[in-house]
Amino acid sequence: QVQLVESGGGLVQAGGPLRLTCAASGVIVSTYGMGWFRQAPGKEREFVAAINWSGGNSKYADSLKGRFTISRDNTKNTAHLQMNSLKPDDTAVYYCACTPGFLVYSDYAQYNYWGQGTQVTVSE
Repeated sequence: QVQLVESGGGLVQAGGPLRLTCAASGVIVSTYGMGWFRQAPGKEREFVAAINWSGGNSKYADSLKGRFTISRDNTKNTAHLQMNSLKPDDTAVYYCACTPGFLVYSDYAQYNYWGQGTQVTVSE
C-alpha cells in the first residue's frame, strides 16, 4: 500500500523559510513523478511544483518560480519542497503526490497517490 507522509509544515513569519518533506512507503519512487500542491481555505487545490523520476527536470507554478525549489532523494524515498521568502498568501495545506511515470506532471488529475497534507501558515 502506497503511503505518503508530509512533514515540516508550521507557523512562520513572512519572509522566512520552510522545508517540507514527503516520505514515501510501499513504493519505490525512483520510477515515479512527484509533485506538490496546495489548497488554501475556500480555494481550489493548485499546482506548486513537480519533479521527474530522476530529479533532472522540474516545473513550477509561474507565481512561485524563484522562491520555491523541489528536489528528491531516491535513495531515501523522499521529496522536498524548499520554500523561501514566504508570504501570507502562501498559507495553505500542502500536499505531496506521486504517480508512476518518467515525466513531470503538473495536473493534479495525473497523480494516483496523495499524502494527508501539512499545514503551512505564514504570519504578517
